[in-house]
Amino acid sequence: MAAAGPLAGIKVIELCHVMAGPTCGLMLADMGADVIKVEKIPGGDDTRRMVPPTIGDEAAAFLMMNRNKRGIALDLKSPDGKRVLWRLLETADVVTENYRRGFMERIGFGYDALRQHNSRLIYCAISGFGRTGPYADRGGYDLVAQGMSGLMSITGEGPGRPPVKVGAPVADITAGILACTGVLAALQHRHRTGEGQMVDTSLFEAAIVHTYWQSAIALASGIAPGPMGSAHPLNGPYQAFETSDGWITVGAANQTNWQRLLDLLGAAHLRDDARFVDNPGRMRHLDELAAALNAEFRKKSSAEWLAALERGGIPAGPVLDVLQMHANEQTRARDMIVEVEHAALGKVKTIGLPVKFSASPGGPKRGAPVYGEHTREVLREHGFAEAEIDAMAKAGVIVG
Repeated sequence: MAAAGPLAGIKVIELCHVMAGPTCGLMLADMGADVIKVEKIPGGDDTRRMVPPTIGDEAAAFLMMNRNKRGIALDLKSPDGKRVLWRLLETADVVTENYRRGFMERIGFGYDALRQHNSRLIYCAISGFGRTGPYADRGGYDLVAQGMSGLMSITGEGPGRPPVKVGAPVADITAGILACTGVLAALQHRHRTGEGQMVDTSLFEAAIVHTYWQSAIALASGIAPGPMGSAHPLNGPYQAFETSDGWITVGAANQTNWQRLLDLLGAAHLRDDARFVDNPGRMRHLDELAAALNAEFRKKSSAEWLAALERGGIPAGPVLDVLQMHANEQTRARDMIVEVEHAALGKVKTIGLPVKFSASPGGPKRGAPVYGEHTREVLREHGFAEAEIDAMAKAGVIVG
């Protein structure tokens, strides 16, 4: 089943596992590319064993990261398995991999070898630290990248508290999105020149880009910023506030919205407070500002404040848990929770495509593959005879 989308007709071979590489693949697949995920024998992608939870017999984590892809299971250590992969790559537009540096070369599929057979191929490598530099041979994990990038030093409630990572694996996810962006740019370059190339990004760099504001401060001042809870390092008030029954976020950071907020709160005493007259003053006295505003916000419920803030034109929102986010009317209106058909489970819910196209809409169209689900289908498409496929299955070269 081919997905609609702006990348229809693009074939991607995904030699990736767990999260960063599969994030790139799901973005490309949702935009219409035919992403063929190659899983190892035995066992497949390690995400299949990241349980609980499961839906039926399938790991929920695998279902999320691999919907919209076709899946084959292949033993790349065997000569026949390598022969299959070569056949797939001869006509591929893109190959993605997230192994340590040197692994692909050792099994005979490094970039230099592949471009000799397919000069139009875009080779996307996602690693812990990138293909160059003193850490190029190190493995990498989201947690390590968050720690080394400075992210964990700016995340948390405040000074003197233990380091905290961002709750979501932002280095993994952002590395996948950066890889997707790089692939799209490389496709445009190929459109102009006919040439493929290598695209190289890493979890480390993906985490670093989340420090734009804090790096701007450090580069200008020579001082490394620390954690500030939900507050902004450059503007205030811009953070979460406690109400009588929960928490809301309020972005009244520019001077116009600050004045509007004071009118809405009926807090004339804060208007005349010299500490809070302008943004530099509010940032110097951010703790006192938060305390003063929390005292006001605790007087009413979240719903009352959100209605008033919307009427006043001040950006604000509730603090939702993940299930509440799933049920939110805007989430639903933007098709960010959708259903796809899974071969064994029937309809399964997943997250939708976060980019909308007016002329070539994409999005998830199928569920994640059962282990080896599309092996025979893909091999037939690439010219393998049924007898060959049967022989490889009997020899354990493929599953499917």
